[in-house]
Amino acid sequence: MFASPRWRWFAAGVFTISSTLNYMDRTLINVLAPVILTELHLSQTGFGYLISVFSLVYAVSSPVTGWFLDRVGLNRGISAAVAWWSAAGIGTSLVTSVPGLAVCRGALGLGESAGVPGFGKLNALYLEPDERAIGAAVNQIGLSVGAALCAPLFVPVAARYSWRVPFAITGALGFVWIPLWLWTSRMISPRQKGEPDGERRGSLALLKDRNLILLVIANVLWMGGYSLWTNWTTLYLVHVHNLTVQESARYVWIPPLVSNAGGFFGGWLSLRWIRRAYDPVVARTRAVWVSAAGSLVVLLLPFASGPGWATVFISASFFFALAGSVNIYALPIDLFGAGNAALAVSALTCAFGLLQTVISPVIGYLGDHRLYNEVVWLATVPLAMSAIVLQILSKQRQTAA
Repeated sequence: MFASPRWRWFAAGVFTISSTLNYMDRTLINVLAPVILTELHLSQTGFGYLISVFSLVYAVSSPVTGWFLDRVGLNRGISAAVAWWSAAGIGTSLVTSVPGLAVCRGALGLGESAGVPGFGKLNALYLEPDERAIGAAVNQIGLSVGAALCAPLFVPVAARYSWRVPFAITGALGFVWIPLWLWTSRMISPRQKGEPDGERRGSLALLKDRNLILLVIANVLWMGGYSLWTNWTTLYLVHVHNLTVQESARYVWIPPLVSNAGGFFGGWLSLRWIRRAYDPVVARTRAVWVSAAGSLVVLLLPFASGPGWATVFISASFFFALAGSVNIYALPIDLFGAGNAALAVSALTCAFGLLQTVISPVIGYLGDHRLYNEVVWLATVPLAMSAIVLQILSKQRQTAA
């Protein structure tokens, strides 16, 4: 087996492909939303409730799938999850009604709730502690590339054939990835074999930990902007700047691609401070503060003169959202170790799912009433509040030390 740092990063890269497929399956419905809404006679508010179905199942399932990954191991757990969400993606291509679509999106949420905790588990097992935010940024490449590729790859396919065909294609690709990962994991050994002494592997009691609760609150406050631009960029450009779906495809791939640079920027910030002997929690909190300040640029979005400038401001918002997010998602591993990595990270994905469940119908309502510009406050004010919560966590940790 290969065991050098270079090969461990290669393993992380292969695992990241699952994140790409995860977000392709998830984002397709957003990119193709105008066509799907027309065929199924669904309003934007109804679309918001559809996102809520996915998000609620995603949220409720996250602690269970995180616990499952810690208990059965990364390989078996993620293989089962990818098979499940790929089948749900293929099922989406077969639906003929809104209830059927809601069932498939709920099933997708169940399987995909294992994606981010799974990478958190891999991050803990394969990477060094000071590399974890960079590792989260690598995973974000998969998520963002998956979102970015949807429009240029699948809008033409949907236009030529049907909106159903892209869902069948991306679902089938998940079944190709499973044997690829199992082969990779056999060839490349993790940095850490087994669990460190003293760790309680996959203990649900962790969910009551005060530090984890603070992280959950911080994540709820942080991820509103991320949810906004992940789900609503196409509809924003179509309804605010009067583009067609085909015209919006020229722009919607740009923000998620730019966000990758934001993930590495945030990871670089915390890596730099950790290597200067800062405590990891302090270093990541400082990186989140920088990201919160940078996110204020999105307040210029209502003044954008066209879709080009709108895309610039959305991209900048997405950049800083990811710069902070990679540090927030690295913190559970810093605090709770490899043995509880999936469960601890799953608490954050649960919080994100609940947030998205609540705000998606609200955003849909604002969109139906042409109040999109008011939504930008979701991507700014809560971020500073998130940084304050992390500051409390950091101070608490320093006091305990």
